[in-house]
Formats: sequence, structure tokens, C-alpha cells
Amino acid sequence: MRQGASRVRSVLCAAWLLAFAASAVSQDYPTRPIRVVVPFPPGAGTDIVARAVAQSLAEAWKQSVVVDNRPGAGGTIAGEMVARGSADG
Repeated sequence: MRQGASRVRSVLCAAWLLAFAASAVSQDYPTRPIRVVVPFPPGAGTDIVARAVAQSLAEAWKQSVVVDNRPGAGGTIAGEMVARGSADG
């Protein structure tokens, strides 16, 4: 008897979690342009790869993707900019 009640509780808990997961999946993402921060100057190898990835993401997500180059200080400038940015993604 205890095993049956435990099983029913598990099924109900899983159904409850799935109900909330479905509403989270239905939200559109991204809702505004995406910025990719590259800690190297334009034209560097990393910049070229970032621009190729950004183009693929823009096509897949139907949203603009901007590559933002922030060279200098061994990547610290770009890292600080990202750390101080808004926590929206």
C-alpha cells in the first residue's frame, strides 16, 4: 500500500513540474538584439570566428546579433564590461 501511494505522489509531482516547464518553454527568446563581446581587435582570428557564429545565430533566431570588440588589458576590459552588464541572459 505504501509503495502505491509513493508512486502516485511521484507521478503527481512529475506532472506538476512538467506543467510549469511547458509555460517556460513557450516564451520567446531572444526578445531583443544579442551582443557578443570579443576581447580582441577587429580582424583577429577570434573576431572572425565570432562574426561567423553571430551570423549563424542571427539566422537561426531571427534576431540581430552584434559583435562588440573590446580589446586591451589582456581581456580585462571586455571581462569587466560583461561583469558590469545586466544579468539578462
